[in-house]
Amino acid sequence: MKTPLAWLQLSHEKIRLLIALAGIGFADMLMFVQLGFQNALFDSSVTLHKAFDGDVFLMSPQSDALGFTETFSARRLYESLAIDGVESVVPVYLNFGLWKNPVNRNTRTLLVIGFNPVSNILDLPGASENLDQIKLEDVVLFDDKSREEFGDVAGLLAVNNSVTTELSSRKVTVKGLFSLGASFAADGNVMTSDINFLRIFPERQKGLIDIGIINIKPDADLETILAQLRTKLPQDVDVFSKEEFIQKEIQYWQNSTAIGFIFTLGTAIGFVVGTVIVYQILYTDVADHLSEYATLKAMGYKDRYFIILVFQEAIILALIGFIPGFAVAKGLYFLAASATALPLYMTTQRTLMVLILTIIMCCASGSIAVRKLSAADPADIF
Repeated sequence: MKTPLAWLQLSHEKIRLLIALAGIGFADMLMFVQLGFQNALFDSSVTLHKAFDGDVFLMSPQSDALGFTETFSARRLYESLAIDGVESVVPVYLNFGLWKNPVNRNTRTLLVIGFNPVSNILDLPGASENLDQIKLEDVVLFDDKSREEFGDVAGLLAVNNSVTTELSSRKVTVKGLFSLGASFAADGNVMTSDINFLRIFPERQKGLIDIGIINIKPDADLETILAQLRTKLPQDVDVFSKEEFIQKEIQYWQNSTAIGFIFTLGTAIGFVVGTVIVYQILYTDVADHLSEYATLKAMGYKDRYFIILVFQEAIILALIGFIPGFAVAKGLYFLAASATALPLYMTTQRTLMVLILTIIMCCASGSIAVRKLSAADPADIF
């Protein structure tokens, strides 16, 4: 094995090698894109969950996800104060409102978050700094990571110190920014006080909330409080720890919608496409050199030698073909993130995952292609 026969055979047919690398790169790019969008879906859908400053969360059992919540009685939230170890509670209101672009007057739906601004419940850039602003009547904070279709609110705010527009047919004033980001459920976000929220959506009742946030005392045991809340509160409300709250959202998008399945299927298709392409290349290479292999067999070389040879070719193709696929995918990530405002970026974990899948893909193709070589009899070939 001192002579690099695997590389010499691959590089001998340069056009065939380029076609193989292009095919592997395309398959890798497809897997990167599908996995990237799937992770962007999950990451963006739980950004708000992670930003909520709370230990325990209450939701209606009929709520599917944060963008599709059903209301429940705020009485359940205040009943939790009777549990020893509970320190404070905050009701949160959510609703989709029709935002009027202050530049071109076009309308688009965004998510409106309402809560009592006495204490900041959102660990987001700009939230705590501008919390006093939303105590004023009809004042809101705008998410500066919202899609550009909502207008250049940040630019207007830098010039005029305030921006006046309409939200669900009510005149509101933007007096600050915060950073959250778009998700598959909402392209933009607005934050305001609970009182302003009820002014914007007069059909909503103060006593019916979307999320209840509970903070426990520093010395309290979380699992004990969760158990007590689940026992003492009626069945018309679900109790979650923060991690369970996040996982509920991910499971909804992964299992209850077609989106998660589509991205998984796209990844599988990329894997199959790459396997077929590599198989065709390796099979053709084996067939073209069958007489040479037969000669080596007649000289005493064992099947193990040829199996290792084909697998060497497969791994070389996997490693070299991965590079253009990675480079193209990274460029597509940048373009897609700029166009959609989704958290789409390359990660080390995803890079290693696709690299491993590429090696498996090529080795699987090699194991199929080598069967023809193992069955070759020098006497039959000559």
